[in-house]
Amino acid sequence: MLKAPLSATSDQLEIDEMKAESFLPDDYRPAENEPFMNERQLEYFRRKLLMWKQDMLDQSAETIEGLQGSARSVPDIADRASEETDRALELRTRDRQRKLVSKIDAALRRIENGEYGYCEVTGEPISLKRLDARPIATMTLEAQEKHERRERVHRED
Repeated sequence: MLKAPLSATSDQLEIDEMKAESFLPDDYRPAENEPFMNERQLEYFRRKLLMWKQDMLDQSAETIEGLQGSARSVPDIADRASEETDRALELRTRDRQRKLVSKIDAALRRIENGEYGYCEVTGEPISLKRLDARPIATMTLEAQEKHERRERVHRED
């Protein structure tokens, strides 16, 4: 599957954010006493995901500019080694963020498909507190813990 460059979606993100801002007040927080994954909750999480994604795209652009600006030859070998280490760390961080952007995109697709907020293992609703803390969550806390225990056991084998 071909992927578009991350920055190619920034115009669409701005349009989507404007739509989201007109729908929800700034102080809205999903509550347990309202229907689960109603239109307001879905829009709240969609907006949260879009803002998170845009923040990462902005940081990526800054990284690219910074790396292009620092592509100079440093005569001192210790300084050069330090600069290379810094650059490698920055690139690893951005790679993790790139993977996170894919998870954000998957969460946005689940919102569009009506699957967002439900555990992919049990089908049960994921708690609003968990989704607010980690909007890309795909499992309930219990299912996630069980999954991690299983992974740990298989790793030790």
